[in-house]
Parts: sequence; structure tokens; C-alpha cells
Amino acid sequence: MQTVRDASGDRYLLVKRSAESSRVRDPETGEERYVANEELTAAEDADPLAVAAAAVPEPVRRVITAAHDDRALGLLVEVADRGPLPVVELLDASDLCESDLHGLLAEFRAAGLLAETTVHGERGYDATETARRAVASLQAASDGRE
Repeated sequence: MQTVRDASGDRYLLVKRSAESSRVRDPETGEERYVANEELTAAEDADPLAVAAAAVPEPVRRVITAAHDDRALGLLVEVADRGPLPVVELLDASDLCESDLHGLLAEFRAAGLLAETTVHGERGYDATETARRAVASLQAASDGRE
């Protein structure tokens, strides 16, 4: 797989090259089209797999890289759907020990998916807009809505 750029600087994934033209795929839309070879240059600075990942919305990519398993994803979904939630409620609602919970919360904060807040006078967490968009997108996809 190779990444190429057209004359306007847009990146594409090279699907097939022939003598006069190449079939390229837009990584964000999946649309394929033919472009004259003289209009394309190799994009040495762009990892083809990273470019292919652009087909997945950025908020969803962020959740995928931050949520390492179903429990982590479930925690994020709970906060996105029901938040803001105090830490005590998060501990009561899960079978996570305190250190595991705080580890996940720290990872999600570092990824920009959760923000620390105060809930009813207690320390808690709320989902960021990025997390809410990602969770909604994943839920819509699982419901067949997207």
C-alpha cells in the first residue's frame, strides 16, 4: 500500500497503477477514481495505514485507542450516557477496584475523553463533547443507524 498526493496536496491511497493513470481511494470517503500519473507524487511522510484510519472519525479513533477492553469502553459509555457521575458512584456501579478505576479515568482524561468535575459536592467525572460524539457514533453504528 502506498500513499500519494495529487496536485492540490490531497492524500490518497494508491489502489492500482497503470501506464498512464492510477486508481486512488480517498481514505475519508472511500471513493475511488482514476488520476493521471503525472498529477500524483509519492507521499513519503504519510504512513498508509495511518491514512487509511482517517476513514474512522477522529473521536471514534480516540476512543478505540484509549479503551483497551470492554470494561474500559463500558465505563466511558456509562459516563457519556449518565454523567456527570461522582467517583463513589462509579466504584459502586462497577467491579473495578479503586486503583483500576482511577487508572482508567486517568487514561481517559489524558485522551481528552473525560474531565474532572464536582458532582453534588463530590469529586466526579463527565464526558467531554469528543467522548459524547464518539459514543453516540458507536451506538448508532451498533443500532444500524450509521
